Amino acid sequence: MTLPQKEEKINTKINFGSGAFKKYFANTSWLFAERIIRILINFIVTVYIVRYLGPKDFGLLSYAISFVALFATIATIGLDNIVVRELVKNPDKKNYLLGTAFGLRLAGAISSILLIVLTVFSIHENSFDIWLILIISLTNIFQSFNVVDFYFQSKVLSKFSVIVQSLSLIISSIIKILLMIFKYQLIYFAVATTLESFLLALGFIIVYRINGEKIFNWKFDKLLSISLFKDSWPLILSGIAIAVYMKIDQVMLKYMLNDVEVGYYAVAVKLSESWYFIPVAIVSSLFPAIINAKGSDEKLYKSRLQKLYDLLALISIGIALPVTFLSKFIISILFGNSYLPSAPVLTIYIWAGVSVFLGVATNQFLVTENFTRLIFYRTFAGMILNVILNLILIPVMGITGSAVATLLSYSLSGFFMGFSERILYQYWMVLKAILLLDVVFFTKNFLFLKNYDTKKFKK
Repeated sequence: MTLPQKEEKINTKINFGSGAFKKYFANTSWLFAERIIRILINFIVTVYIVRYLGPKDFGLLSYAISFVALFATIATIGLDNIVVRELVKNPDKKNYLLGTAFGLRLAGAISSILLIVLTVFSIHENSFDIWLILIISLTNIFQSFNVVDFYFQSKVLSKFSVIVQSLSLIISSIIKILLMIFKYQLIYFAVATTLESFLLALGFIIVYRINGEKIFNWKFDKLLSISLFKDSWPLILSGIAIAVYMKIDQVMLKYMLNDVEVGYYAVAVKLSESWYFIPVAIVSSLFPAIINAKGSDEKLYKSRLQKLYDLLALISIGIALPVTFLSKFIISILFGNSYLPSAPVLTIYIWAGVSVFLGVATNQFLVTENFTRLIFYRTFAGMILNVILNLILIPVMGITGSAVATLLSYSLSGFFMGFSERILYQYWMVLKAILLLDVVFFTKNFLFLKNYDTKKFKK
């Protein structure tokens, strides 16, 4: 009789001295450095723009940006995570993957602009609003070159993308400051928004060439495009749903209330969403390591997922708590008392960040497990709920009602992952993260050991 072999215990602890950890930590550090620089510069410039334009014009600019965002997913074709995944798995197919992704995104960008044109004329927008929307819609064309960033993500070399993004932001911010100094009108701020996308595209082309690569080596492959599209179409649909439930509130507020109310609401949204770079930076940098763990050991894969969820929950709750109690003070100090109607919105909207943070990670999990359809189902449900709640709550509660609608719909979309046996354990992992159980357990053990060592030393 053969005795059962003892199951090998797997060490899931992070080895801080390993080369792999140093590589991913350096990559994450670059991403955070860029995002911190971006948030600081954007924060300062936005404060002055908000004060300069006033609630009405700032509301109109925010409306135009939100309107274009409704069609942005058509331009991206939902390829981001899929192309990065394929580049990690098949680095030798780099030129075909990037060339095909670029071709698809360019076709999507042109299609999105055509749809925007048809929509603005069909709803009989006034001429000035149309010009604002059309100028900003050109960003979709330039964003096609963001496929270069997929290459750097797959190589865990985000520092090159960081340099490009930081420089384009600094230049465009200087231009916006000059527009305010010389008293330019609203339309020029729309031009500056599009110019930043152009500078970013130019920077990606240059830095890709500096790394010894050429975009002219990219090749479009028809069969590959069909394969990518088969994987991405659920993400396209879910991306449209995401765009709708993230931006439809500002569009609905314009038509159900007015531009001024949109301006109040947009200020709170800007402050709340300025933190959303954190989960994107963490997940995009660390998930290649999680994917690699799945290929070698399932236990290690789940352990790394849990650590990721715990980290994102801790950060998001740590942001939401102080903002909840300081919303009036924050709004008053930054934008002046004229924007105080934004404070109640900020108090509610900031908590949507918890589901957003965890939703970024669970989306990546679903992509890794090839449950891309579930991403669409949960975001579609969130979109429908958001629209319905906005229609009900805006007439009753105004902009605060729209914030409540956003919080509830984000929560549904962020946490629902279906009921497959392969997924059910994820609910417990996410719940543990939200309740900070691992953090509490770690703190309790740390304090216990500290007290134990102190008593032992006294003896």
